[in-house]
Amino acid sequence: MADTITAAFYRGNKSFSVEQTTAQTPGPGEVAVRVAYCGICGTDMHVFHGNMDARVGFERVIGHEMSGYIDAVGDGVDGFAPGQKVVVRPLDPDLDCPASKAGYPHVSHNLKFLGLDTHGAMQEIWVVPAHTIHTLPDDMRMDHAALIEPVAVACHDVRLSDLQPGEDVVVIGGGPIGVLVAMVARDAGGKVVLSEVNPHRLAIAQKLGFDTINPAETDLGAEINTRTGGKGADVVFEVSGTQPGVDAMTAVAATRARIVMVAIHAQKPTIDLFQFFWRELKLIGARVYEPEDYEQAIGIIAGGGIDADTVITDVAPLSDIQAAFEALDRSPTALKTLIKISG
Repeated sequence: MADTITAAFYRGNKSFSVEQTTAQTPGPGEVAVRVAYCGICGTDMHVFHGNMDARVGFERVIGHEMSGYIDAVGDGVDGFAPGQKVVVRPLDPDLDCPASKAGYPHVSHNLKFLGLDTHGAMQEIWVVPAHTIHTLPDDMRMDHAALIEPVAVACHDVRLSDLQPGEDVVVIGGGPIGVLVAMVARDAGGKVVLSEVNPHRLAIAQKLGFDTINPAETDLGAEINTRTGGKGADVVFEVSGTQPGVDAMTAVAATRARIVMVAIHAQKPTIDLFQFFWRELKLIGARVYEPEDYEQAIGIIAGGGIDADTVITDVAPLSDIQAAFEALDRSPTALKTLIKISG
């Protein structure tokens, strides 16, 4: 391992500092990963805007949507060899809490999210617990592999929805996660309609082959009812994080539809609970992912179920991380920006 590495530290006030720092050596049960690419996600943008300063502070290396290679392993770690292609499932749960004991460590009461509560992947060498590592096929492209984390989010959402082939699906919100949810739902056999107001995102969704509706121009509920013979959508994913999206999720739902709440809402939304009574709807919360979702995401990307080249709209070197965040913040056309960390 190198003695020093390059890392990007969040310093507050929408700023990053790219610096040389001492490389960490993996301890017992840990693995050092040489990071190839790291994606910028919505949570990273919340950090950039200062909304998570109390949690991350001003000395933090963020980032968790990554791909890389095994660089070194600590004592007691077996099954990994230098050079192996890997991704990190960035969850370090408290295994003694009630949620973990019930079999749900991914929503542990004291869950540490790597890249927020600890240093993350915006650095050349990232040391993580060995239990977070998933290996990749030898022929997988590493820029494509950096999408595995958000695709795993989509896999978890779709799995919890119990989507069946042939069911009508509405995805509300065509940002990065919404588009990935739509692709995973289509891969599972769903008949997907994507709702989005941003014309640039609508264009990307259409390029990906999706049927789209702009609810600013068309009554979404009425249109879905027309297209489904008055039935409505069997599965609805709320990915917009907006009050209009929450209003739409009950308006488009069929009797006994499953509604999956994917988005994080900054303020408590108003929900039409009467529709839950009237049509016996189910509301499902979905947070992060479990190991099987990561394995499914790897398989979907390896099998071509995700159009990674269309989803990845920008790539920048680690030295330009500041400009990359600023560009993504003001761009109406970008979908997923990757930071290239090392070769």
